[in-house]
Amino acid sequence: MNKLTGALIGMLAGLAARDAPAPVFPLQGTWTLVAADQRLPGGKTARDYGEHPKGRLVIDARGRYSLQIFKSERLSFARGSKADGSADEFKSAVMGSSTHYGTVTMDERAKVLTFAIEGSSFPNWEGTTQRRQYQWDGATLRYEVPPRADGSVPISVWRRVE
Repeated sequence: MNKLTGALIGMLAGLAARDAPAPVFPLQGTWTLVAADQRLPGGKTARDYGEHPKGRLVIDARGRYSLQIFKSERLSFARGSKADGSADEFKSAVMGSSTHYGTVTMDERAKVLTFAIEGSSFPNWEGTTQRRQYQWDGATLRYEVPPRADGSVPISVWRRVE
């Protein structure tokens, strides 16, 4: 009887642990883009995705994310077909957007986000890991993207919407 009781208790404990909620990732939720700027080599800040950029960042409880940033001033395709765009329309679409998805982890002590990028509109980022210094107050997230070849540093600012 004792062996049976012990086995039953062990089985119930295992089931309870299996059904326990996973820890919630602190940045979990939906975020809207507030700013997509860049700090130029001389220290001045400039708009990177136009005057009214738009974007969405969605992070689940385990740190899986999907991120999109768009320049509002992108050209529309005159023919209404992505396959029939002009060189200027293609350039505007590519240079006016940044999208990627994967997983993100957070080192709260070092104030570093680490993005493990699985897919990206910029193919060179796929399969890479990028570290970004961040500031976060619960409602607003600000981070710096690694410097570009010209020395400018992109800065993204997000506001939690849920």
